[in-house]
Amino acid sequence: MSSEVSEAGGADAAGRSRGSSFYAAMRILPRPRREAMFEIYSFCRAVDDIADEGGPRPARLDALEGWRRDIDALYSGRAPSSRLRGLLTAIETFDLQRADFLAIVDGMEMDVQSDIQAPDFATLDLYCDRVASAVGRLSVRIFGVPAAEGQGLAHHLGRAFQLTNILRDLDEDAAINRLYLPREKLLAAGIFATSPAEVLASPALEKACAPLIAIATEHFEEARRIMARCPRDSVRAPRIMAEVYQGILSGLSERGLLAPRKRMRTPRHRILLAIMRYGLI
Repeated sequence: MSSEVSEAGGADAAGRSRGSSFYAAMRILPRPRREAMFEIYSFCRAVDDIADEGGPRPARLDALEGWRRDIDALYSGRAPSSRLRGLLTAIETFDLQRADFLAIVDGMEMDVQSDIQAPDFATLDLYCDRVASAVGRLSVRIFGVPAAEGQGLAHHLGRAFQLTNILRDLDEDAAINRLYLPREKLLAAGIFATSPAEVLASPALEKACAPLIAIATEHFEEARRIMARCPRDSVRAPRIMAEVYQGILSGLSERGLLAPRKRMRTPRHRILLAIMRYGLI
């Protein structure tokens, strides 16, 4: 899975990712909200590792099913497993929804069931909803985004982040035999292959990626319109992450998508500028 989860992770991973936009955005939150976010991302990191690690698919599917059972236990009032005790406080404090946790596991399962290669756009959008917007739906409750705006913000910002990551991580995903570019966009660009190596070697790759850049940009713009309607304090963290990630998307567009593709890194000064712009009240 290509996502901010992969980059940042939970409390332990955050300690290893102090330069990440996730860590920077979470550090500005009051302690209860910050700790809840680290619990969410710790959960996401754990199930993401199952999706991305090697090994027999049946064993990984069983491991994901174990996480489903643990989530069900939390919501049924049974004693939580040791790995989810910290998450229980976040669930109770911020009214986090069981369906969103299960959606995240479902998204990881999509990666485990088979190597995703050139899915149709509807499948890609479902994947983005599960692995990114579902995380957003949990996050907006912790941030304190008004309920009337939270679902829309999670929808648009989650998809914007995930599409940006897909474009940024073309080579990393291809190395594990995955290609998330939608089949319709490949065909429209004249690319009829679906294997990652063939697609990434095509001179028409940029033509296939251009619509995703445009779609991600539209999601960022709608997310900004939503955040403008929200109390400033509730959207400080997502604004910081949006500022950084939109910069990554712009950088990809300027750099181009044809090989050789130098890995996009977020300059530390850009994160600091985003904190100064949105993190201070």
